[in-house]
Amino acid sequence: MLKILITGAGGQLGRELHVLKAAYPNWEFRAAGRADLDIADASAVQQVFEAFQPDYCLNTAAYTAVDRAEEETDQAFAINAAGAENIAKVCLAHGTRLFHYSTDYVYKDGIGRPLREDDPTAPAGVYAASKLEGDQRVLAALSTATVIRTSWVYSSFGHNFVKTMLRLGQERDQLRVVFDQIGTPTYARHLAVATLSVIEQIESGKTQSADVAGVFHYSNEGVCSWYDFARAIFELTGISCDVSPIESSEYPTPAKRPSFSVLNKAKFKTATGQTIPHWREALQECLQELGYLEQQD
Repeated sequence: MLKILITGAGGQLGRELHVLKAAYPNWEFRAAGRADLDIADASAVQQVFEAFQPDYCLNTAAYTAVDRAEEETDQAFAINAAGAENIAKVCLAHGTRLFHYSTDYVYKDGIGRPLREDDPTAPAGVYAASKLEGDQRVLAALSTATVIRTSWVYSSFGHNFVKTMLRLGQERDQLRVVFDQIGTPTYARHLAVATLSVIEQIESGKTQSADVAGVFHYSNEGVCSWYDFARAIFELTGISCDVSPIESSEYPTPAKRPSFSVLNKAKFKTATGQTIPHWREALQECLQELGYLEQQD
């Protein structure tokens, strides 16, 4: 029986992966949240691997408080850099295939076209720097690892932009949302499905493990601003809230956000043959999951 270890299982992607286990009755999943496993603790990581002996590790564990990271630098690097390296080293020792998840924040801003995996990196804050160092440490320790960089993640689980807009849209008549940060939302359920599909493809021999080693991009298809995303949430749900576009300078945050971080996903699609849903289709699925829309046949 194939054994899958999910680290960071209490987060959005980790919970989506765990939900999908029912579709794989012949696989054994172990979900390890922060209370079960602190990946910054190398000995704890070793103990979990020795006990479970996973064939695959899906490392969704991360410090994701982007603004708070500017003050909690040590904690961000402990989890995102040292913790990621701990996972990679133990995967190497146990012959475990690793999928590690990262972010669009690592790239140099202002390139002005969809970002490729080999584009220059220039992290503009502690969170971004810690995630980039994690990517580098993972691949230095385990060249066969798959590092998936994604963007604007949301889910029916946890705290995220979609759920915040749904709440605020029902509490307020007007909202102001930035329109000069451009990217693509990613429904964590779709990223989870894509990941498990890649594992299926490797196990069936349809995709070679070496073909999915290195850095890859995954987000939903299409492009929008946060303003467009908010408008779409209210349009689909029928929530009556007037949304006004504002510049990022009118909504200052401790950490700088990328102004344009649309991800080019050609490498992932070529390697796996998978198609990726558009962000509006993905949003509709999530809103159905949350009970805001009727399920479609």
